[in-house]
Amino acid sequence: MELLKVFLLTLGVLSIAMVGLAITMLVKKGGKFPNTHVSGNKYLKRKGVYCSQTQDRLEQLNSNKKIAFKNLTFVPDKSSN
Repeated sequence: MELLKVFLLTLGVLSIAMVGLAITMLVKKGGKFPNTHVSGNKYLKRKGVYCSQTQDRLEQLNSNKKIAFKNLTFVPDKSSN
């Protein structure tokens, strides 16, 4: 019986939390959840801050442009002999 009370109490608290999170969707016409991702923040966009995946992709593209593969030469490691 105690387990049932705890389960129902937990279910009630979770239900209230879900309704609280969805209040903007329920009250506003055409309401939706706010975009909390880094890409949705206008201030961070102006500062040039991106999410880690986008920033990593941009850095990889930039690093490939900096290396001139035509000028690379093989130098054997003399310490292995």
